[in-house]
Amino acid sequence: MAEAVRHDKTARQLRMLSDALDSGRLGPVRRLVNTLAPAEIGNLLESLPPGKREVVWGLVDPEDDGEVLVHVGDDVRESLLADMDPDEIIAAVEDLDIDDLADLVEDLPDTVIDEVLKSMDRENRERLEQVLSYPEDSAGRLMNPDVVTVRADVNVDVVLRYLRLRGELPDHTDHLFVVSRRHQYLGRVSLAALVTHEDTTPINRLIDDEQPAIDVGESDQEVARQFSDHDWISAPVVDDNNILVGRITIDDVVDIIRGQAEHQALGAAGLDEDEDLFSPVWRAMRRRLMWLSVNLCTAFLASSVVGHFEGTIDKLVALAVLMPIVAGLGGNAGTQVLALMVRGLALGQVGASNARTLLWKEVRVALLNGVMLGSVLGLIVLAWFHSPGLSAVIAIALTCNLLFAALAGVLVPLTLKRFGFDPALASGIFLTAVTDSMGFFTFLGLATLVLLH
Repeated sequence: MAEAVRHDKTARQLRMLSDALDSGRLGPVRRLVNTLAPAEIGNLLESLPPGKREVVWGLVDPEDDGEVLVHVGDDVRESLLADMDPDEIIAAVEDLDIDDLADLVEDLPDTVIDEVLKSMDRENRERLEQVLSYPEDSAGRLMNPDVVTVRADVNVDVVLRYLRLRGELPDHTDHLFVVSRRHQYLGRVSLAALVTHEDTTPINRLIDDEQPAIDVGESDQEVARQFSDHDWISAPVVDDNNILVGRITIDDVVDIIRGQAEHQALGAAGLDEDEDLFSPVWRAMRRRLMWLSVNLCTAFLASSVVGHFEGTIDKLVALAVLMPIVAGLGGNAGTQVLALMVRGLALGQVGASNARTLLWKEVRVALLNGVMLGSVLGLIVLAWFHSPGLSAVIAIALTCNLLFAALAGVLVPLTLKRFGFDPALASGIFLTAVTDSMGFFTFLGLATLVLLH
């Protein structure tokens, strides 16, 4: 329900923007844009064609430019940066948090990167270099080194005076992290505990040492899983020596989860989740051509199977009418299994320990569905073509193809994962090849054996 409301709001804002732009009235556009949060502005910019996008981008408050750049895909970000001069880019990114700047910095021109680094003080420059030293999809790259720490051997009054002296806290600060003299992570203290206990209460009495720290080399998918499992707002990040090096906050994890969902949805079609909706035709064509070419090869495989039974089809024209039913139902059944598998692999729920059990379960589901749907389809074919033999053939062929679909739906993503490929990106093509080829082979092969002999 909330998602539908958000989509309706975006569609309404987009319609208002487009109407105002078409009429040439930029005043309403500026007022609308500057009432939105940076993430909302980014979403609208991604929804506009290049010409209108350029106009709206020019009306965004310069103070929001950096945050907006963080919230758009790589292709859109590239186009927006191309319209900015170096001074504008430096001004846009200089106030970003270190983790957000780390996301942007590699997309900036080399000359601008140098100027950005020069504009930073030594401490923040070292923090940025530290974050950039970690792999892109790791907790180290995701974390913000700006962490508020306290010692266990002080009391609440000392901590509160320290916080007042700081004047402000990083966003999404719900806990302070307790460290040793060597800056090793010991636990956390909630802000609620600090304001509800006496000033003389020692910090070591308030420490919550049950929250595990996240290893700096942990994958971003595992980080998202831990946040989801434990309902964290923030979490500490430590290195191999348990030294506290930063923290990860829920806003960054939400971005990971959203990115994973988009990757699964678009990857199944061979698309990149960062692709601009209005990317140039030539670029979009080149990106899609590779997977369409692979799909063409698998289509020839299915066609070659049909070609082997050309004589059978010539004698029984009804087979040509019924072939798509077997292949289509097999493809849909396989897609259902595939979606569950890709999701399970992404969440770490599927692995070698339970793959066999999962495969056996899906085979039984496919067998039951095959028997039920095959019986219904067999009766329809019997009433249509008045051929008991053809009715039995298509019922058996459908059941067999659903079994092949279940096997492919489980084994294809597992195999791709094992060999280091992304299951979300390539599984659909291979699944279609299996269900089409085996569907045609089973149906036409059985028809040849049963009806022509």
